[in-house]
This record gives sequence, structure tokens and C-alpha cells, in this order.
Amino acid sequence: MIIAINTRFLLPSKMEGFGWFTYEVVKRMVENHPEHTFLFFFDRPYDNRYLLAPNVVPVVLRPPARHPILFILWFEFAVKRALKKYKADVFFSPDGYLSLRSKVPQVNVIHDLNFAHYPQDLPWSSRVYYNYFFPKFAKKAEHIVTVSNYTKQDLIDTYQVPERKITVAWNGANEVFVPLKEEDIIHVRNHLTHDKPYFLFVGSIHPRKNVKRLIESYLKYREKNTSFDLVVVGEPMWKHNQELLALKHESIHYTGHLNIQKLTRVMGAAACFVYVPYFEGFGIPLVEAMQCGVPLISGNLTSLPEVVSDSALLVDPFSVEDISNAMVQISENETLRKELARKSLERSGIFSWDKSAEKIWSVIEKSVY
Repeated sequence: MIIAINTRFLLPSKMEGFGWFTYEVVKRMVENHPEHTFLFFFDRPYDNRYLLAPNVVPVVLRPPARHPILFILWFEFAVKRALKKYKADVFFSPDGYLSLRSKVPQVNVIHDLNFAHYPQDLPWSSRVYYNYFFPKFAKKAEHIVTVSNYTKQDLIDTYQVPERKITVAWNGANEVFVPLKEEDIIHVRNHLTHDKPYFLFVGSIHPRKNVKRLIESYLKYREKNTSFDLVVVGEPMWKHNQELLALKHESIHYTGHLNIQKLTRVMGAAACFVYVPYFEGFGIPLVEAMQCGVPLISGNLTSLPEVVSDSALLVDPFSVEDISNAMVQISENETLRKELARKSLERSGIFSWDKSAEKIWSVIEKSVY
């Protein structure tokens, strides 16, 4: 079987959500199925580290797809031609985009429908593209994989996708996220916050990630308690999101994007991970924090309660008061921190990239045979 895969987010300089999802799932598929050929469709020169097994054939398709107009050119022309040229049996797209003009069976992963519910959070061109094309992608797909039961139900309600056409495969997290030794925690905090414990956020700086309200909540927290700093890891997803980082304070530390080696240490040394998006399809950083045994404060909307269960303090992401009160609880109650850390580490055991890849492979096989 020849399986073509959209691997345009395997970027060595900036691996983020879609990129890590693609890497973790596809790595397992190509290693577990050496009897098949995998075509990796890149939209720019690739890094050899992403040729994950001998049965991988890299294909660079132009133009680089990083704008709605270029999305159309890439998927509707370049991908369509390549699927025909290489006689692909199936096309798998981890970021949800498909080629509407190709007759090859296609499986996509739709992580969430944030653009359908909060279109104002996106630039105009992206908003128009997503809301025009994604209903068509959902209809075109032979089968859809999604990463939470919340998004599955959202696809059913918003796009009227038949339930039988959707498979849920929860995300996992990289196995390098593990609890840090006490001396390592001290070293990281000394370097990052001058020895102070800290709340941590990790994610793209995007309106729905609620970073501005998170920072406002932290500043309100400091009116009652000044023992914890705040560390924000991530970069603006679009240029107009730069304003979300306008709130400055000596106890707030912006790191920008961190590579995986640095991120594991910053995550493991956190006193509490705070993740309060008002819309989220899953939230991989939550699982990364769980694997490190870090206490959690989580938003209580969309998929997040499904992911954290009882291992986090749940808060209303639209309430600065609610978030700041949870911060006070965490910073003042060591017993609570230890209990949430225990539950967090225990909860992490149910998430696995191995399970995710196995489920997705089963869907791909059924879409062809």
C-alpha cells in the first residue's frame, strides 16, 4: 500500500502543535508497518531527521502553503497531481486539510472547530478560508479522526457529520516529559525566576488561548499574594496577536518559543501549570504537565474537563476573579498542590501516542480496503 501524508508541519526550527502531532503519530505508523511505502509531502526543503524509516519517500511540493491562497494551490493542484503521479492508495492529513479535487480516499484529523465558533479571533483571510473549506473537507473525507469526544460532538452538531464517520483518538505527550529531580527544579528556577516558584503557561499566543485574561488574573493574584511568578512560553500565532504580550511586570517572564529540551525542564520545574483557553480541541500541554507531575489549573469549557477529569482545579476562563482565586489557593495550600500533583501524574497514564497511532492506522486501513 502507498500512503501519502501531509507532513508540511514537520519544521525543525519551530515544531508546535500540528508538527508534534504529525511526528508522534506518523513515526509510529512508518516504524510499525515497514511493508508499506509512505510518501511524505513537504511544502519546502525538508530536514533528513524527519525521514523516519527506510520506507519513507520524501516529496517536496510547491508552493509553500502558509497562506489561504497558497493552501488552495498546494492542496487542490500540487497534492492532487502528486497523489496521481505516485499512485497513492490513500491520503492522510494530520492538520485537517484535504484535496477536494482528488479521487483518492482521504482521512483527515480535525482537531477543533474554533474558527466556526470564534471567527473574530482569526485574520480575515484565514477566517474565510476555514469556514468555507472545512465543511467541505468534513464531507469529502472517507473518515475523520478527532482528538476528543467534545470535538466529535461538535462535528456532528455543526457540520452534521454522521457519527459513524468519526473516530476519537486522544493525543499523547512526548515521553521526555517526566518529573524533575529537586536539584534540577532549583537550578531551573534560579535561572528563570531568581529562585521563585512560578505559574506556567505554554502555547501559541492566540486570542482563544486566553493569555491576556490569564495575565490579568495573575496581576490580580499579586494583590493578595506575591510568592509566585508567571512564565509564558510561546509566540504570537499571527502578527496582530503581539498586543497580547503588552502587559508587562517584573514578575512576568516571556520566553518565546522553547525547543523540546528546554521546555521539558521549564515544565518540570513549574509549581503549577495554568491553562485556561476558552476553546480547545484537546490541549497537549496539559498532558505534558501531567507527565511531569505538575499541579494544574484548567479551564472548564470545551474539551478540557474531558482531558483533566479531577486532576485539576477547574475555573471559568472568562472570569479573572475565578482564575486569580485558584492561583491563590495553589500558592497558599501546599497540601492541595501535592494532591493535585499526585492526581496529575496518575491521570497522565491514560494518554499514549502508541494508542493514538494504532487507532489512526486502523482508520487508514479501513478507508482503503
